[in-house]
Amino acid sequence: MGVARAIHRLTGSRMGGRPLLYLSTVGAKSGQRRTAVVMPFPDGDDAWLIVASKGGAATHPSWFYNLAAHPDQVEVEVDGRKTAVTPQTLTGEERATAWQRITSERPNYRSYETKTDRQIPVVRLTAR
Repeated sequence: MGVARAIHRLTGSRMGGRPLLYLSTVGAKSGQRRTAVVMPFPDGDDAWLIVASKGGAATHPSWFYNLAAHPDQVEVEVDGRKTAVTPQTLTGEERATAWQRITSERPNYRSYETKTDRQIPVVRLTAR
């Protein structure tokens, strides 16, 4: 995560023209506060879609398990603004529509699906 934070600082909170999102969760096993840097896809006012791709790895990223274990303790920081959010893992048509949008905007995400047998989760984070 150190590299992602360094890039985040150097690019002024942007990667490829898009602001990055600091996702703050509580560890599912450790109970410790954890922070991950992810690519957000704005989804209306005060909501974002994020992708639990882990680069197409066979397992979900740790932050995805943390969201499930402690959904009431999730916070994001985008453009220097911290906001408490409620996570919702999308399913069915809602996930398919979001995935289509994400892969249209960022075609590199398509390759992640081909690297793994798991369905890559898409999570909506909505400000509380």
